[in-house]
Amino acid sequence: MNTKQSTQNSAGEHFEVDYFRPEDAEGIVALFRAVYGDGYPIKIFYDPQALIRANETGEYYSIVARNSDGVVVGAEHFYRSAPCKSLYELGAALVLKEYRNAGISNRMLKFGFQDWVPTRKNIEGVFGEAVCIHTHMLKAQTYFGYTETALEIAVMPAEAYEAEGAATGRVALQVAFRSHKPRPHRIFLPKVYEQELRFLYSAMDDEREFTGADHSFPLAGWSEIKMDFFEFAQVVRISVHQAGKDFEERLDELGAEALTKGAVVNQIWLNLGMPWVAAAVEVLRGRGYFFGGVFPRWFDQDGLFMQKLLCPPDFEAIKLASGRSHKLLEIIRQDWNDRFVQRRSVP
Repeated sequence: MNTKQSTQNSAGEHFEVDYFRPEDAEGIVALFRAVYGDGYPIKIFYDPQALIRANETGEYYSIVARNSDGVVVGAEHFYRSAPCKSLYELGAALVLKEYRNAGISNRMLKFGFQDWVPTRKNIEGVFGEAVCIHTHMLKAQTYFGYTETALEIAVMPAEAYEAEGAATGRVALQVAFRSHKPRPHRIFLPKVYEQELRFLYSAMDDEREFTGADHSFPLAGWSEIKMDFFEFAQVVRISVHQAGKDFEERLDELGAEALTKGAVVNQIWLNLGMPWVAAAVEVLRGRGYFFGGVFPRWFDQDGLFMQKLLCPPDFEAIKLASGRSHKLLEIIRQDWNDRFVQRRSVP
């Protein structure tokens, strides 16, 4: 692995990009405080010892940029956030303001994607969630061979970017995915979103076999569902590993719990390996959920992403960088519009 790639900033100061060392943990915490204050929602980045342990166990992998004095001036992270342990998310990437014209972000991405990830046998796929308040990371996703697969509408509060002064309302995220170890498998397409899903899969390099999905739940078997609540963001994330005969009841219980917790955004992933996934989609649509895209390998099998908002979506504020992502936003906005705006206009 090619480590310690050296370059310099506009003032002529050299820096290097390298893999994490335990002594970098305090520097990463200082970096997050300098950029985000205390407002970043993932709190591990304010706990040096937790960050060291996470790098040791493989829950997190940190890539850092250090200046000539060894001070951490940039960082990015690969970490587990999905049920599938071989799928990693790339995120929590940031650079000190005075170093942002030196190409550090691109150098860290290149180091992570080209020099480091290929050496990790436990990483079979990577996805990223890029903020849609500027296009830098959106363009980087495309440059490094990632394919846009989903848009999360109004998911992050503006307060997360307060130190940057970059957002005035809740912020959307663009999801892009790249396979590092192919896993061809069968998925079941709900008829209502068949065309949308075929569009999303058309640009992916990991093969899928498509089969029509059933519209009835099995007579036996219980649902397997996991819910996480992110208090700062006021977001509930629900992963439906299996939808059983009790799915509607379980969904309503979780929806009531989400309201109690103060969630304004509900996100849900349905396992596209379920033959009866169309039945679950119908239930969700009846409860205010709309299309969001697909998360490949979310369950190891792919996850259909749907979302529900208790806040108004600001579609006009979403910045995107490719024709494909604009088409995806059009699909999402149309699904939301057909089911909410037009329905409210009917006397």
